[in-house]
Amino acid sequence: MSNMVTALPYQALAAKVPTDHLPFKTLKDIEPLSGILGQERAVEAIQFGVAMQRPGYNIYAMGDSGTGRSSYVMSYLKSEAKRRPAPTEWVYVNNFTESYRPKAIEFAPDMASEFEKEIRGLIDGLMATFPAAFENPTYQQQKSIIDRAFNDKYEAAINRVERVSGKIGVAMFRDASSVSFAPMKEGKALEENEFAALTDEERDAFQEGVSTLEGLLNEELLGLPQWKRETYDLLRQLNLDTVKEALDPLMQPLLDTYKEHEQVMEYLTALRADLDKTIIDQMADDKASENRDEVGRRQMYEDLYLPNIAVTNEKDGGQPVIYEPHPTYRNLFGQVEHSSDQGMLVTSYRLIRSGSLHAANGGYLILDAEKLLTDHYLWEALKRALKSKTLKIEHPYSDMGLMNTTTLTPQDLPLQVKVVLIGARDIYYLLQDADPDFQEMFRVLVDFDDSLKRTKDSEYAFARLMKDRVDKEEYANVTRDGVAALIEYSSRLAEHQREMAAKIGDVFELLGEADFVRQMAKDEEINADHIQRALKAKKHRTGRVSEKIIEEIIEGTVLLESDGYAVGKINGLTVMQIGDSSFGAPARISTTVYPGGKGIIDIERESNLGQNIHSKGVLILSGYLGNKYAQRFPLEISASIAMEQSYGYVDGDSASTAELCCLLSALIQVPLRQDLAITGSLNQYGEVQAIGGVNEKIEGFFNVCQARELTGKQGVIIPKSNANNLMLNDDIIEAVKAGLFHIYAIESADEALHLLTGIEPGVPDENGEYSEGTLSYKVIQRLEEIAKLGEDEEEEEGEDEENAEENTKKA
Repeated sequence: MSNMVTALPYQALAAKVPTDHLPFKTLKDIEPLSGILGQERAVEAIQFGVAMQRPGYNIYAMGDSGTGRSSYVMSYLKSEAKRRPAPTEWVYVNNFTESYRPKAIEFAPDMASEFEKEIRGLIDGLMATFPAAFENPTYQQQKSIIDRAFNDKYEAAINRVERVSGKIGVAMFRDASSVSFAPMKEGKALEENEFAALTDEERDAFQEGVSTLEGLLNEELLGLPQWKRETYDLLRQLNLDTVKEALDPLMQPLLDTYKEHEQVMEYLTALRADLDKTIIDQMADDKASENRDEVGRRQMYEDLYLPNIAVTNEKDGGQPVIYEPHPTYRNLFGQVEHSSDQGMLVTSYRLIRSGSLHAANGGYLILDAEKLLTDHYLWEALKRALKSKTLKIEHPYSDMGLMNTTTLTPQDLPLQVKVVLIGARDIYYLLQDADPDFQEMFRVLVDFDDSLKRTKDSEYAFARLMKDRVDKEEYANVTRDGVAALIEYSSRLAEHQREMAAKIGDVFELLGEADFVRQMAKDEEINADHIQRALKAKKHRTGRVSEKIIEEIIEGTVLLESDGYAVGKINGLTVMQIGDSSFGAPARISTTVYPGGKGIIDIERESNLGQNIHSKGVLILSGYLGNKYAQRFPLEISASIAMEQSYGYVDGDSASTAELCCLLSALIQVPLRQDLAITGSLNQYGEVQAIGGVNEKIEGFFNVCQARELTGKQGVIIPKSNANNLMLNDDIIEAVKAGLFHIYAIESADEALHLLTGIEPGVPDENGEYSEGTLSYKVIQRLEEIAKLGEDEEEEEGEDEENAEENTKKA
């Protein structure tokens, strides 16, 4: 006879924090920890990734959200970037020969804004100098001399014609742009009626005189185009000289400042040449000058000459660390914007907008992998940029024929950036499988663990991290027992007594809610009681469904017993996940067994409610039954297993041990205790394996028993391998301590059957036989009976067939 498994002591149901692990009274007594808790592997990896400067060593930081991966990556990169020299700056400037291809100029840190300031100073000088230079008396006098010389030549020619006209009796009239002739008699021009009264001879004489005068006029004005060209050339040279004289003092300081900067000197030379044309066109022309006010002229200068700064970096600011929360093509690569001018879309180099890659160039760019991969074209464009080390601004769909608006093609910039992708594990493995470029371009994996080892040192480091959070958020001080409660909550999240959850964000959230509870209670410090009250409040907020299920069990709507015995019925344990909350819910499993060869029928699978893993667990039962009980005869049974009153999908194999016990109960008609609930995965050799959600499952059955009043016999059976995962709440621990509730940890199906039936399962002798009266003996006897029933039926069927054949022969 083997001894029945004893219940676990209450001390084993949760890992409390020893007092000596937290040698302080409150968090005020210790220094804060800035950084990340644990994660040595991840820290080592990111240090390597940042230090390695060869191509392709971009970084993928993977892990669950809330583990501190994003904040740590950001803080580490910033700390490293500060120690490195700042990268260069870039500005876009006008290309005066090909305006649709703006040029880019590189500057040392802090120099781009200085260059812009100096160009603004140049524009201020242009505004003060022009059109004042053309209003100068010296300029006006020289212009008048040129204009007078032309006018003198013109007047002399006209006067010669006029003298001849007077001699032949023809009046000559002239205005600013034309010359005309009229008949004249006695020194007076004739009206039309007077001209009509003249004789034919007089009219013919007049017409002949007009023809003579027109011919003379043409001869005299034959040199007019040449006079105009000479005048234009003289005026143009005067304007050029005037502009040069006024511009040289404005431009020379710039030329002296940037004489060693080849790109700037090239731009300033082109700017100087364009200024000659622009100023003469806009200022020397009186009408153009009148039509353009001062604001308009300044805007014109800025649109033509003011640099468009794309990237700025402080000289002592280190390398840039940029996080792009919304990675779109426009936000990453920048764009060329358009403005509306009288209903038409127009653009210029001033409308070039830089993106995150511009800002991160020479440093680090942090992106969320999931957001980035929502746009396949964006992912491909980023890879092209990293491979070519070139930053190009273009319309994302221009090469697909979806962009018809005329736009600019800015000069490409050299790209030197280390990209850090932050994402989940499944995205990392998906990219590895689906994209051959990914492994070559993101060679550094920073893997953040889901859990951390819980030791004396790590618990103290946890307390220091809480101190840092308290200081940053200005929470109230936290007592030692309050910190201990937070550590135990973290172990509950990790579902392990010797580990803490890496999702520190959930602990921070609880700390903030506990501080709110403290405020409502008007206490000075946060203690363990505030932590527990915050947990209960959160559980109540999200516990409507779990409370409803317990209520239905108590009312009898859902059939489930927590006392007595029953054949073919057992209490299984399930976990339900709704949103961000999970809870345990006990469920009845029932089994029927009858002779036949159909095997074990999983009703959940047959009704398409059982998922793959659950179906696997049921199929394993046949292997276990055959291996343990049916070595000398065929396994000829028909059985059906169902999760009662379950109307949703069922998955997981944690009910397989319960299903086996229920199946054997129905087979040999031995009742099972209904005051015990059981969970555990079973293998083909009867070993009970670990399952998930053990704490929620235990609490689910405990809540039902507590609602019905604890009898002192109730309890839960769990796999022994799950004992380390126990982090139960204080209500259960107190009930176990008082002997009102029990938790049993088993290693085999026989131990479960012993607890549930009270019958010794038995140990086989050297011949594989079990002692009479043991549970295994009863099972074998019953299975053998059913197998013989099958053999007798086959013999009867065989005799009937033989008799039928003989009767056929006689006939």
